[in-house]
Amino acid sequence: MATRGVDLAKLEKKKRASVGQLLFKCARLLNEQAMARVNREAGEPVIRASHTQLFPHIDFRGVRLSELARRIGVTKQAVGQLVAELADMGVVELCADPSDGRAKLVRFTPKGARAIEHGLGVLSELEQDLERKIGRRQMRALHRALLAAEAALES
Repeated sequence: MATRGVDLAKLEKKKRASVGQLLFKCARLLNEQAMARVNREAGEPVIRASHTQLFPHIDFRGVRLSELARRIGVTKQAVGQLVAELADMGVVELCADPSDGRAKLVRFTPKGARAIEHGLGVLSELEQDLERKIGRRQMRALHRALLAAEAALES
């Protein structure tokens, strides 16, 4: 099938051959399943995808709003809005940056730390489900490969 000179079947094959594309898709699918489980357990929607985009980038010691915006690639105003929502939920707090009194740090509250711990438990359950489907050997190999990829990308 072609659309305006683009062979869609060929393009789909290229997407499936891309490790990065598969990582993005798997991350999205895992995130959707985790959010659905957390919201189902809560009995109401308590978390959105925009919130989960922030969590991996908030350090437990705190991170500046500007750095958080840089890490996820959005404006400081957009991050500020999400942080305000999470602060209203009691998950994060803004505090003074000890190295610069004008700047604010975003950090998890004790409630937020418990929420992260709960979320990691949900992810562990989903990982166990996945391990049952793809096998322990493949799951361990995937974990090792991802750790190596993270180290390589961060260096």
